[in-house]
Amino acid sequence: MTTAIADEFESHRPRLFGLAYRMLGSADEAEDTVQDAYLRFSGADRADIEHPGAWLAKVVTNLCLNRLTSARARREQYVGTWLPEPVVTSDGTLGPLESAEQRDAVSMAVLVLLERLTPTERAVYVLREAFAYGYREIAGVLELTEANCRQLHRRAARRVGEPGSRFVPAPERQEELVASFVTAARDGDLAGLEKLLAADATWWSDGGGKVSAARRPVEGREKVLRFLLGAIEKWGAALRFAPVEVNGGSGLAAWDGDVLALVITFDVRDGVIGGIRAVLNPDKLDFAGRQLGPL
Repeated sequence: MTTAIADEFESHRPRLFGLAYRMLGSADEAEDTVQDAYLRFSGADRADIEHPGAWLAKVVTNLCLNRLTSARARREQYVGTWLPEPVVTSDGTLGPLESAEQRDAVSMAVLVLLERLTPTERAVYVLREAFAYGYREIAGVLELTEANCRQLHRRAARRVGEPGSRFVPAPERQEELVASFVTAARDGDLAGLEKLLAADATWWSDGGGKVSAARRPVEGREKVLRFLLGAIEKWGAALRFAPVEVNGGSGLAAWDGDVLALVITFDVRDGVIGGIRAVLNPDKLDFAGRQLGPL
């Protein structure tokens, strides 16, 4: 591949990675998908590519559709709760996240909800909501009619739910809540933790059968509190924690030695924490670990 073609592809890489990640919920698979697109781009007849950005978006979308078919079968056999791979977003890896809507669109909560959709519904929803594609453009990417794309988007939006109810608060408020959570957890302050958690708070852990983790959601404030205190007593002293912006919101990362061992994200609503998602599966921490490096 010539340097000019390579440089042209690199100018599209961030957008392509963001598209693939939103489609797949896996940073590693998104990287592989973008690399596949790179190889196709390098071998294509340039006369057939009038608009490289649109051509590449179509290639990546269809590669993701193929991967989603097999991914669904794997996730049905997954040990315990399946969560998306966390991605550090403070470096712009997933593009600009300047509004509540943009942050919401890459949150763990929304990526989990996208698992409800068929691969084609997910493609329509991501292209429309995250990349502001018009229905005519989406129809061209997926080789469907505009009317079909509109119908698929309506169906997907109903299944994902209204984004307004999920919007995260201002980053400063999120940071305050996470800092208060860390302080209360470190000090074993049960009353302080209780004030920070919603009555119906839920904890999800993704260990993938690779490490010890709760295989079912822990539901309700009291159960989450007991679980947290037990986990802190068991592992807290061995881990080093640091705040990190992950998937568009304030989160926590924890290292065991130089190895990233845990990434936690928080769902915040009405000024309290409604959900906590902890990714412990080492296979899912590889990308974030490379982003963050050792503490």
